[in-house]
Amino acid sequence: MTTPNLLVELFVEELPPKALKKLGQAFADTLVASLRAQGLANGDSIVTPYASPRRLAAHITRVAAKAADKPVQLKLMPVSVGLDAEGKATPALLKKLQAIGADASVVPQLKRQQDGKAEALFYDSIVDGAVLDTGLQKALEEAITKLPIPKVMTYQLETDCELPGWSSVQFVRPAHGLVALHGSTVVPVKALGLRAGNSTRGHRFEARVDPVVIPDADSYAATLREQGAVIASFDERKAEIVSQLGAAAASIGGGCAPISDEALLDEVTALVERPHVLTCAFEQEFLDVPQECLILTMKANQKYFPLLDAEGKLTHQFLVVSNIHPDDASAVIGGNERVVRPRLADAKFFFDQDRKKKLEDRIPGLAKVVYHNKLGTQGERSERVRGIAHAIVNQLRLATHPYTVEAKDEYDVLDSKVQQAAQLAKTDLLTDMVGEFPELQGTMGNYYARHEGLRDGVAIAIEDHYKPRFAGDALPRNHTGTVLALADKLETLVGMFGIGNLPTGDKDPFALRRHALGVIRILIEKQLPLNLDELLAAAAGTFGTLLPEAATSNQQLQAFIYERITGYLRDLGFSAQEADAVVAVRPPWGEIPRRLEAVRAFAALPEAQALAAANKRIGNILKKAGDAGQVVDAHVSEMLLQEQAEKDLFAAVNRIVPEADAHFDAGRYTESLQTLAALRAPVDAFFDDVMVNAEDAALRMNRQGLLKLLHNAMNRVADLARLAV
Repeated sequence: MTTPNLLVELFVEELPPKALKKLGQAFADTLVASLRAQGLANGDSIVTPYASPRRLAAHITRVAAKAADKPVQLKLMPVSVGLDAEGKATPALLKKLQAIGADASVVPQLKRQQDGKAEALFYDSIVDGAVLDTGLQKALEEAITKLPIPKVMTYQLETDCELPGWSSVQFVRPAHGLVALHGSTVVPVKALGLRAGNSTRGHRFEARVDPVVIPDADSYAATLREQGAVIASFDERKAEIVSQLGAAAASIGGGCAPISDEALLDEVTALVERPHVLTCAFEQEFLDVPQECLILTMKANQKYFPLLDAEGKLTHQFLVVSNIHPDDASAVIGGNERVVRPRLADAKFFFDQDRKKKLEDRIPGLAKVVYHNKLGTQGERSERVRGIAHAIVNQLRLATHPYTVEAKDEYDVLDSKVQQAAQLAKTDLLTDMVGEFPELQGTMGNYYARHEGLRDGVAIAIEDHYKPRFAGDALPRNHTGTVLALADKLETLVGMFGIGNLPTGDKDPFALRRHALGVIRILIEKQLPLNLDELLAAAAGTFGTLLPEAATSNQQLQAFIYERITGYLRDLGFSAQEADAVVAVRPPWGEIPRRLEAVRAFAALPEAQALAAANKRIGNILKKAGDAGQVVDAHVSEMLLQEQAEKDLFAAVNRIVPEADAHFDAGRYTESLQTLAALRAPVDAFFDDVMVNAEDAALRMNRQGLLKLLHNAMNRVADLARLAV
């Protein structure tokens, strides 16, 4: 006999669109998890979530009407307490049996088993499996309680008892219907003041019938689509929208394509029950406005899909996802075109007005914009960023392997560009366009700087100093932007850590984790030969007396940044051991990628594990010596070498280490580690034949010195002990 499938639906008023996908998935996942926990569903049961603007539902396969009975063994008490000397039940045991619904007749069947040091009495019984009526009630209540609701609302519902009245209900939106079908049978559950039935509501305007009766659990989606004009599945509606958007763009031709925006797509999917894509247009004169402004207003305010041509430039046409299918769509198209026109006109007005005032003339206004009540104004912040940027350029100038700037662009010129860009970087915060669309900060600064004829390097840097804005975002495009972006992020990190505004749990209001990752990416991916300690010290110095003296050491901030490096490197495909080994020696940031590749190549060698284990052993020996108050010097006296194994190791070190060091000094890290692999045999022989902690102090110190010499040589590229399994 086949096991029927289950369908549960909550019909509500319009749900929050940005939360709908998560709500639908959570509702289905919690339902099936609870049913599985009660034995009503099993691991083979397949759950299908449904979520539309006015419903949350789940279809679950192979749900039993009654769970299987379960054998249960219950520990009662120690034998010495439950039975007297003659083996008869004591009053304590009889009382315990009565409490669990048994009597003295079961005493002979009680099992005696060892429980720790004492023997105990156990009672075997069969617990009836849950029935679907009560099991689904429990699961439904749990699913509703655990929904990740952004904000709960309270509403009144008329009671369904004989006495008239109203009761208060709390849910994300007022609920008006509940469906619970096991096969074709209604499961009599209740929720949010509603009784389950087999009927729901379809599309507000286009449903063929009202209400829509669901014959059985398996026909839910098809019935809603045919009778109710609703595509219940979130994923199916999304796929339908993508298909229609592509078809509409193709019909226009010219290589047009709708803008790619997953968040917008999800939100629009959550706003319609049966999508219908229409093509609209606006006047081409609006294309004189930067396309980022037009795209943002169409996406954010109207939920439209702007169309880009084959070169990625905005066209004057856009796509609308309608929730209705009129015979004549001209009224819908005309209405959307009338709605978007004032928005675009506002953007054009802001753009025209902003260009009447230079960015330079807005600099004094930054002194009136509070950045943070403990850290001053945006004007003061801009000056700090300038100071940090100047320190970065100087550090690049003095680096052993200088950062190569553009041809004919010396460091003095770079510093001049960075200083100008830093002074202007925040001025677009005072423009009307950024006031209306904060997401465009930096972008508009670039446009206004170009309009004023500023050099491309400065204009681009104004936009790029916010990069990377998010995981996977591009880095600044030029050297000026790179220095400015690094300075801006360091100022934020040092300032916020200095006044104690640290991230906690999942709360990070100042995006310090993102800023730290941005610093990491810029330093590593741009291969900047910079010293983090010096950078943080320079940044702290720009704050003057604003930060407590204890905060200027930045030790906590350094740890915060280094904690994130390993995770970043793992995302690039390196193992935790490889990342830890390189980060542990705190190398120059620009060398980290090459050192990682070297460590990966070394780890693949047959000698790697033995040398890593030996390195770890050496580290422990030297640590114990240090803990005992001994100062171990990397020095060896050949006269004190007694055993052949230590003589051989010393000779191998003198022969191999100089070659490895030469590779290291030349930046050939892979060759350096591969050269050290030849030390495996003499190292193994040393530990097999030589007692390091000899009784003779001079002998012991000499052997420790040999190990110190070896340890220093082996850990120049990375801490190889971190590779030991």
